Amino acid sequence: MSLLKAPKKSKEEKLAKLTPAQRAELDRIELDAIADYSGDLTELESALGMLRMGYHFGWKVLYIVHSKRTIRKYEECLNVKVRELFPPTGPSSYRNNGYRIAEAATNFWKVISGDSADVKLDEHRREVAR
Repeated sequence: MSLLKAPKKSKEEKLAKLTPAQRAELDRIELDAIADYSGDLTELESALGMLRMGYHFGWKVLYIVHSKRTIRKYEECLNVKVRELFPPTGPSSYRNNGYRIAEAATNFWKVISGDSADVKLDEHRREVAR
């Protein structure tokens, strides 16, 4: 498999199988965030999108797509910790080009923080393959 070519999987294989308890927790987090939020609605909207993607992609992809600062801001909006709520990877992690590049490197966190001289994610970090 090429680093930038995702393997083909069925729609069902790409999606996390959430338990009723996990679904209820996501709903509770979402409703609490909406009820308690004040500020720019586009920030809340983005945080809710991240919340809904977390189980499918995992927190590692979230850290590739968003900066650490943005993750902290969204965590504050939602009153959660991404690394405690979501698994490191989800069934769709492999679809993110940035994740595949970072996983091929020796130190994931160096790649994420931009400290890796060998690996740059800028043009690939937000791309998802089918």
